[in-house]
Formats: sequence, structure tokens, C-alpha cells
Amino acid sequence: MPRLKSLPPRLTSMPPRLGRAVGDEKARRREREINTPNRSWYHSARWKKLRLKVFERDSYTCKQTAALCLGQHPAPNSPVCDHVKPHHWDEQLFWDIDNLQTVTKAYHDSEKQKQERAQPGW
Repeated sequence: MPRLKSLPPRLTSMPPRLGRAVGDEKARRREREINTPNRSWYHSARWKKLRLKVFERDSYTCKQTAALCLGQHPAPNSPVCDHVKPHHWDEQLFWDIDNLQTVTKAYHDSEKQKQERAQPGW
């Protein structure tokens, strides 16, 4: 007696409906770059020169904790060029050297983020 052949599957897998996986930092960054075109300012030569000027002006010292910022990214003591007043993509405020300060990555990723999240409309 001949054997029955199996039929090919008729259903396909559904595309993901939830977006990126939780904790997928690479996907989150890609999504932010697409949804916020001005984020490219952070990758410009102009920004890189400006942030070096800020680091040199502040002598690679955190303006909030007075710690030396001597580490390489992603070390907690690596320097981060931080906007004192949130710019909300206002071009003049973004590029204003007087609105920039040197802080450690540890400070920026903890205390500064807490302060920004506490702001109304965040």
C-alpha cells in the first residue's frame, strides 16, 4: 500500500507585533535614530569638536561630583558632555557651549537621569 505524502504547511508565521525585545539596546538605539532625525547632531564633527572644547575647558573634571573623568567609554569615570538645561532639540540651546558641562558617565546615567525624569512633561 502506498504511503501518504504530507501536505506542505499552509500557515506562515506572523510578523512581530510587539516591537523590539525588552533589553535590546541595539534595536532601541536604531529606533531612536530613525524617529528623531536631530540625533545625528551627536554624530557630527561639529559636536565632537565642541565636546572636546568643553572637556578641556572643564579640565576633564565632573562639574557635579568633582571626580576626574579619565576613563574610556563605557567606564563609569569616562567623560560625558551634558546639557545643563534640557535643549528639547532647540538648535541654539543644543550648540550653546555655556549650556554644556563635563560629568562622569556614572553621574549622567544615574543622578542626571533621575533629575530629568522628575521634570514635568518628560
